[in-house]
This record gives sequence, structure tokens and C-alpha cells, in this order.
Amino acid sequence: MSYFAQDIAQIVKPISWNKGTSDDTDVQQILTDSRRVRDPHKTIFFGLKTDRNSGSNYVGDLYSKGVRVFVLEDGFQITDYPEASFILVKDPLRALQDFVQYHRKQFNIPILGITGSNGKTIVKEWLYELLKTDRHIVRNPRSYNSQIGVPLSIWMLQQDTEMGIFEAGISKAGEMDRIEKMMQPTMGIFTNIGDAHQENFIDYKHKISEKLKLFENSKTIVYCRDNQLVDFQFTSSGRFDNKELLTWSEKYSANLRIGKKTIVENGMEIDASYKNQKIQLRIPFVDSASYENLMHIWVLMLHLGYDQDTINQRVAGLSHIAMRLEQKQAINQCTIINDSYNSDIGSLNIALDFLTQQYQHQRKTLILSDILQTGREAEVLYKDVSDLLISKSVNRLIGIGSGISSMRNLFAKDSLFFDNTDDFLEQINLETFQNEAILIKGARKFEFERISNFLQNKNHETVLEVNLGHLIHNVNYYRSLLKPGVKTMAMVKAFSYGAGSVEVANVLQYHKVDYLAVAYIDEGITLRKSGIILPIMVMNPEEMSLDQMLRYRLEPEIYSFRILKAYNDAVKSNGTVYAPLHLKLETGMNRLGFVEQEIPELIKFISDNPSLKIASVFSHLAASDEPAFDDFTSQQIQTFQRLSAQFVNAFSYEIMRHIANSNGVQRHPMAQFDMVRLGIGMYGVSVNDDKPLKAVNSLYTRISQIKHVGPNDTVGYNRKGRLENGGKIAIVPVGYADGIRRSLSNGKGQFSINGQLAPIVGNVCMDMCMIDVSHIEATEGDQVIIFNQDFPISNLAKQMDTIPYEVLTGISQRVKRIYIQE
Repeated sequence: MSYFAQDIAQIVKPISWNKGTSDDTDVQQILTDSRRVRDPHKTIFFGLKTDRNSGSNYVGDLYSKGVRVFVLEDGFQITDYPEASFILVKDPLRALQDFVQYHRKQFNIPILGITGSNGKTIVKEWLYELLKTDRHIVRNPRSYNSQIGVPLSIWMLQQDTEMGIFEAGISKAGEMDRIEKMMQPTMGIFTNIGDAHQENFIDYKHKISEKLKLFENSKTIVYCRDNQLVDFQFTSSGRFDNKELLTWSEKYSANLRIGKKTIVENGMEIDASYKNQKIQLRIPFVDSASYENLMHIWVLMLHLGYDQDTINQRVAGLSHIAMRLEQKQAINQCTIINDSYNSDIGSLNIALDFLTQQYQHQRKTLILSDILQTGREAEVLYKDVSDLLISKSVNRLIGIGSGISSMRNLFAKDSLFFDNTDDFLEQINLETFQNEAILIKGARKFEFERISNFLQNKNHETVLEVNLGHLIHNVNYYRSLLKPGVKTMAMVKAFSYGAGSVEVANVLQYHKVDYLAVAYIDEGITLRKSGIILPIMVMNPEEMSLDQMLRYRLEPEIYSFRILKAYNDAVKSNGTVYAPLHLKLETGMNRLGFVEQEIPELIKFISDNPSLKIASVFSHLAASDEPAFDDFTSQQIQTFQRLSAQFVNAFSYEIMRHIANSNGVQRHPMAQFDMVRLGIGMYGVSVNDDKPLKAVNSLYTRISQIKHVGPNDTVGYNRKGRLENGGKIAIVPVGYADGIRRSLSNGKGQFSINGQLAPIVGNVCMDMCMIDVSHIEATEGDQVIIFNQDFPISNLAKQMDTIPYEVLTGISQRVKRIYIQE
């Protein structure tokens, strides 16, 4: 389906339209993120505007790459782009939605809309797996369910599409109206209602009512009757009187009436009645969330005419869905990105974007299985894959499966192909993987988790999970609090507060923070060697390493004349003509920094040495998180303003000023100046327990063994541990060498198992500790939560009589880090 600039202009009804000399672009790609240009000559760019940025800032870069059609906010000054067509509108996001709404109307096919608080993505993915053998289906990539994600998903509808399955999420009232107009679902599933985003709604009734707007024009809707608030909205509000309501219930009359549920080996059997017939479904799960999701699916499949034998056969093949990309360390200094659940081209594009962010590796490899059941001709499909790999600068493809292997002529000559996963594991030479980023992307039937296990470093049961999506969520939260033009410096010192310097710096660079800060020069050198090009401030420069500072384009914090003169000597001996530095001023912290009396001499010294350039002047708030000291904090800010102004007035070039840390951003907006420094708050920790922040780090382990002990038995070294009445203990492989202090011994520390607290019994050992599970239904191999979003790190810090900073930075590097991208 073709659209040209003039077609799009007619659809979105612009304020003005400037037709370029190259107006023959056949638009096949929609771009909203300037970093993800794939095929510029077939692309239209919608320059969306946020509180902190505007897509119009990237027109020049995109034009130089070949993009020739732009939809921008009215007021953009069109200069120096003679070949480009500019469609100027009041709101580029609304224009995107209007365009996609028009695109959707070109298809007379069933569209299934899914909404609710939880389970949307799982239901969508499982339905796709269950129905894809019968029809060509388009669905949202991953969780593209927002005001931007939904139109980008609907745009994927093509002439050969036979069905669409799209999820929709909202965070406030009014958002579903726009999504419904775009999606126009003919069928719907309402999964459930929960607490997510509740702060933006009056009550549950209000949130349900807003979500159900998705189904205003649907013919058929699936839901569970057991939640009376939900059922009332469907049956008593009058909004859905003319709809076909397909229901399931354990309590009430419903189309699918659930009876007995029986836990069996590797799953659950569910007895039910449907249209006066007794039927049974066996599912390969026992958890309540999977059960609930599959009941919605069961009702829909029965309605669509599938017989029970077929449903049972297909459901038996389902497995838990990996909702996120996992990044792990691998053999031979490699990095693995594991996305081995499916291999459709939409999610491949997203995964490749994450692959390209691995700046620590110049070489990029993709291990890809056959892409199954797309309804497209193989040659056309794999030509698209080949073009995608070229556009993403992937160095090598390893194809697994007969389909992709038969199209080897479409790929680079050094590509490798194997008929199946077994052949790859038997024949591949591990030495061919050296210092590279490896994306593993496969359809579930190919069991690519075997390849992931084969390539990754030795597994450990104790892992620190680092959620990079949460990290960027937190960065954007702080950005939303900033005044226009205020920059961000991200603290990645101390191994990024234990999270991993290179991995965190990669994602921060991709999301365009302005500066990074490290504690020591070697941390900065590691980042430079790993492909980080952002400016980096070094907070503790050492005289012996200043030559390295200049060589790797690092910028020192200068806090004394001793270090300033040593830096100046290094600048002269290296012949450096531009040497940026950051001046630290003393304003009340009484740590490092120049005092007020030294400023005139400091200004004169820098003026006399023109190679020295002040990049910024800064100071440090001593108690920005404590209301009791707000008067002192205000005094610090005023002192800093007065002292820093002397430098701004003394030099003709621009000098940035910064004093606010994470808590300063939240509590002291007058402290923002030109830049702010994001530290512990960026990692999801705040003294204010702010709901907008999400925990970045989660520490987990697993039960190694469970033992029964008697009332006279002792547990651990020095016979310190006892269970007064006897009971069960679980041994878990985490100890003080991993960062779990011995001060947590003998009941002071607690972990969480299956939603219940388990106190530590006896002394914490170097590599393990023992916990009391007498009151908990637990088995060997169960997950143990040390801290995560729901069991926050502040709990553990309190038990250890310390602060979250110390807990995070104290987690040993022997603890395996796994990086998650939602």
C-alpha cells in the first residue's frame, strides 16, 4: 500500500505544506525516533514533541541521511532542505494517529483489541502462537501499547494481513478515545483490573470505564464475570447492551463455566461446561496469572469455532513468554543478548536496535532461526532481513533452519548456516566468537535457550538483575522536573553503583544524557575503550595519571591548586590546546573544593593559561534530602550562585554551573542552574519513596537445599543458630563475599520466598547462609528475593544499619549481572 507526501498531507489536514523538489517518496516506514533510521528514502519522520525535546531538532541529521518527508509542529523554519516535503501541523502525535486511523480503515479484517491492567502482552502473544498457523496475523511488537506504540503497530497492517491482534494500555483518562479511533477493534478481551496507574484515576470504577472505551464499537467482547465492578460495567451500564458478551466464571453463570481445577504433573487440568457440553483443558502452567490469561483465550477460541482437541493440542505447546531482552556476559569477552522466544521481523528490528547500542564491541553477530508462518514468500521475507542487517551494520549472520539456509545467497558470504540447533551445537567452533556482541533470536521450536546456555559464562544461582528500561524511566522522570535547557550528568562511578559501568553507560549514551561522571581515571578509560564518546568528568584525578586523562579525552574535577598546576603541566607537556576542566567550589560540605578566598587567584591562573577551559563550576549539597536542613541547603545554593557568578563574569565563553543531585532535583528546583547530577535516584532509590521511580537493581538467589533440624540442633559456624521448636531451614548460595554482611546473622536479616519473609538463621557464611522456612511452602530451586521493586533495597539497608548506596556498591563483582531491556 503506497502513500506519497501529498496523500499524507490530505489525510492529516496540515496548517501548511511545503512541497520539496523530491516529492516522489513512496512512504513505507514511519519514524518517530531519529536514531532508528533504516530505509531513509522510504521513510516519513513524525517529529514528536515532549516536555524536554522536539523531533524538529533532528531534521538536519535525518535530511543528511536521506529522509525527505517530515511532519513537524507548525512554526518550524524551513531552510536549506530543498528536496524535502514539510507537512506542518498543530500536533505531530495527533497527525500520526490520524494518518494511522486512515490506514486502518483500508482493511476489512477482524481486529482483536486487548486491554486491562495485567496480562495484555501474554494474552496477545499466546493468541498469536495459537492462531498463526491458520491466518497471517499482525500484532504489536512486544509491549507497543501506548499512544505512540499502538499507531506504530497498526501501521504494520499490509494487504496480505488476515487478522490484527493489538494490546492497548492507558495511564490516564481520555487516552483510550484516541486508541479506539485508531484501532477500531471488531473483537475485544478485557483481562482484569489492578493498581497500575491508579493515581491518575478517581477510583477503580473510573479506570474500568476508561479502559472499556476501547470496545465502544466492537461486536464481541471477552471478560471474566468474577470481578463484580467489571461485570457491572458490561451488564448494567447500558454501554454494551448491543454487544455479544463472551464470559467465563468460577462463581456465576457464564458462557464458559469453570468447574474443578486439578494440579497434575507439569500443569493443571480444568473442567468446564460450554454450551451444555462438558469439556476439559490441560494447561502447562500452575500459576494463577497464566490460568486467568488462558481462560480468556479458551473462551475466544471456542467462539471462533476451534474444537476442544485442537485447543488442547495447541495449548500444550505454550511456554512462559520472555517479556524482555536479557544481556549476559559470554565466552571470549563476548556479550550475549538473549531474545530466544520468537523471531518475527517486527521484534527482530527492535532487538537489533538494542544490539547496536553495545558500543563496547565493534563486531556484531546475529544468530537467527527460520522466521515461521509469516504468510510471505521466503525470498521476499529474507531479502527484507538481509536489508535490515545491512542497515543495522550487523557484521555476521548465523542462520539456523532449512528456510533461512535455502536463502543463503541473499546474505553476506561469510554468513554461516545450519539445518538445526543440534548441528550448530555440534559443529560450531567457539573460537570464532571473540570480543563481539551476539544477538540470539529464534522461534521457540528451535530451543535457542540451549545456544544461550552454551555460549554464556558459567551460570550462577545468585544474580543481580539490572533493568535498563527502569533506568531510563527514572532518567526521564527527573528530566520531566527540569526547566527547559537544563542538562543532565549521570553518575556511573563505583561500577555504576554496582550495576555495571559499560552496560549502563551504553544505554545512557543512547538516550542522550549530556555528561557522565566517574570517580577515577581508570573507570573513564574503560568507558572510552568500550566506545563511549560522551564527555566524562573524573571526580578524583590522580597526578600520576593526568597524561592518560588527556589521551582519553577525560575531563578532571579540579579542587585545589596542587591538582590544577599538575594538570596544567601535563597540558603543556602534551601540547594540548584545549583542556576542559570542572572547578569544585566549597559551599558548606567541607569536603573537596576551592574556598572563596582562592577564587581571584584561581581566575587569574586559568586566564594566564589559555589552553585551560572551564567546562563547568560546581559544588555539592550536603543535606538536600533532609527537610530539617532546608535552610542550610538554601544558604548553600545562594553561596554557590554568588561564587560561581564570578567565573561566568570573568570569561567570555559559556560555563555551566551545577549543584543539584537527585534529591536536589526533586526538592530544590532553584538549584537546577545549567545542569543537574543524577546519582542514586537514577537507580530507583529515593529517600522520599517516590512512586514514579522504578527499582533498577534486583538481587535474587535460589534455594540450594532444604533440611529439617531439631530443637537441639544448631545451625552454622559457632553454633549460633537454633530453631527453638525445630523446623526447616533452606541453604541459599549468597554470603558476605557477595555483599550480604555478617551483621545480618541470627535473625536480623530477612529474605522473601513465595511472598513470605524468611529470617537468617545462624551466622552468615562467606558463600552461603541459612534461612528459616518452617512456615513457608518452599522447595529446592525456588527463587529467593533479597531485594527488588516489591521488596525494596531500603529494607536490607535498614537491617544492615546503612544506606542503599553502600548496599549497591558492596555487591561483589562475582555476582553475575543480567541486563534486562523490557
